[in-house]
Amino acid sequence: MQLNLKRPIVFFDIEATGLNIVTDRIVQLSYIKVMPNGEETEHNYLINPECPIPHETTEIHHITNEMVADKPTFKELAAKIAQDWKGCDLAGFNSSRFDIPILMEEMYRAKVDFDVSKRALIDVMNIYHKKERRNLAAAYQFYCGKELTDAHSADADTRATYEVLKAQLGHYDDLENDVNWLGEYSKAGNFADIAGNFVLNAKGEPCFNFGKHKGKTVTEVFEKEPNYYAWIMDGQFAQSTKHFVTKIKLQMGSHK
Repeated sequence: MQLNLKRPIVFFDIEATGLNIVTDRIVQLSYIKVMPNGEETEHNYLINPECPIPHETTEIHHITNEMVADKPTFKELAAKIAQDWKGCDLAGFNSSRFDIPILMEEMYRAKVDFDVSKRALIDVMNIYHKKERRNLAAAYQFYCGKELTDAHSADADTRATYEVLKAQLGHYDDLENDVNWLGEYSKAGNFADIAGNFVLNAKGEPCFNFGKHKGKTVTEVFEKEPNYYAWIMDGQFAQSTKHFVTKIKLQMGSHK
């Protein structure tokens, strides 16, 4: 089944030096850009992370320090990627918890404006887990009847993710072939920020999703404990999270 698209969508996958979205760096970015008419373009970048790739990580995705030594840094590619993805919705496998947050961190470091707030964000893994609860290799076998022989290679995972979503649409009658609907359906939680440190309550107010203030609204905490904002800004939080709380802080100041 082909996707019903009103604007382009980018299927992408990232391999990195590790799983920490704040401290780790991207070493491979692969994506397929699908146009509303079905036309596809593919890109696969090996990226110099400007730091060593741990041996245990290389054993998973097979990307070595030697392979990326002469490759461009993310900063050198950021503007090109942002331009190519302009006006596109995004889709990935476990993208809401890893690929999008770490991508946003790299964009912040590169000082490239990359706003995802108005894009549909489809996490194919969340659709799969809601329906079958397996990993990408099992999803590929189940939906497409194919073996994912090169798992943890960004280009192979990207193609498999794209094919799995199309197959899911043909498999389940209750899935709508609409990117915005799929983006909402595939959300893992009612997160307010990209990294999942804040969630929206029943009133649509951003609340802490961690620590001693979990469940309290951000405005309530900042009003009663102003130094907590500074603690977040000085802490090891994602840049997207710091940007998120800064917007709330500025809005609070403008309402005084």
